[in-house]
Amino acid sequence: MKRRLVVLAAALALATPALAAVPHVRARAYTVEDGETGQVLAEYRERARVPIASLTKLMTVLLTVERAKPGDVVTVAPGAAAVGESSIGLRAGDRLTVRELLDGALIQSANDAADALAYYVGKGNEARFVALMNTRARQLGLSDTHYARPDGLDAPGHVSSARDVTKLARLLMRRPIVRSIVRKQSATIAGGRVLHTWNDLLATFPGVFGVKTGHTSAAGWNEVASVDRGGAVVYGTILGSPDRATRNADLSALLRWGLSRYRRIPVLTPGRVYAKVKVGYGRSPVGLVPAKGLVRPVRIDQPFVLRVVAEAVATLPVIRGERLGEIRVYQGSRLLVRRALVAGRTVKRPGALGRASFYAGRTVHHMWGWVS
Repeated sequence: MKRRLVVLAAALALATPALAAVPHVRARAYTVEDGETGQVLAEYRERARVPIASLTKLMTVLLTVERAKPGDVVTVAPGAAAVGESSIGLRAGDRLTVRELLDGALIQSANDAADALAYYVGKGNEARFVALMNTRARQLGLSDTHYARPDGLDAPGHVSSARDVTKLARLLMRRPIVRSIVRKQSATIAGGRVLHTWNDLLATFPGVFGVKTGHTSAAGWNEVASVDRGGAVVYGTILGSPDRATRNADLSALLRWGLSRYRRIPVLTPGRVYAKVKVGYGRSPVGLVPAKGLVRPVRIDQPFVLRVVAEAVATLPVIRGERLGEIRVYQGSRLLVRRALVAGRTVKRPGALGRASFYAGRTVHHMWGWVS
């Protein structure tokens, strides 16, 4: 009968170097998070309720991709065409696809594109769409957020927080259509309209692949950015920076600091024996090795734990590559990965003569023990 054996082993990911202090940032609030888990790496007033300008468009886009198809054709409402400030020059009655308006709202942060989507999804009523925004915020647990407009122009009571903005950005970036848009520095849509991004980091910070910028007189200069370096994904959000250059410099410093918390290392090594299983008949135990190795970024300031669950005894024959257990890698309470553990070699079941010889030898050994 097979029995389960649990083996625990803890090890530091690697020798922890001296960790740099969080950079000094001039802003109302900021947060730096692990892009995979949302774990906060650094924050300053991350729950402060402040104006967020065009970061508002993240919710406008989320509702649109949830409720409309990219190929849907939108007739621009008069209210959307009249919104002003950042725009792509839409006129009442223009017809564009949802995808083109998403490009306008996300790449060039166009208020008229965002409002056109709001009128379309809100079935001609912008107030109805704003109500949907607030309902969705409550559903997502964005408790610091309240919307008054779909575009982010300054309005009483229109606020969010660095925590909520980052959470929303991480959720939205799971959508392939959004990920494909926000990494673009330019695009051309209907009417020969050429769009240009406000996200300077796309061109200046290697690995940045989104997400959204925003600016108004009340909100200051804002951005939520995502960066991927060798599989280490970090999100940084900065709210209320005094100017565009300071926002870019401070957010770059926060992203560099966040990435410095990770290092890409071999977590599981191919061919390494992580456990041994008895097979009987006097044969030496079979070593269990990972079905495949694993190299990935890990936090350098947290230990990781390997937990092995394997058979204590395996029934022969055992075939090389046969699954006999599992190894799970944890960092803190978070499961990083699980991999199958397989037999590192083949062990055949002995024939009748071999089995008889083994049992005879064992009987003699026991009898000798009684006499001695």
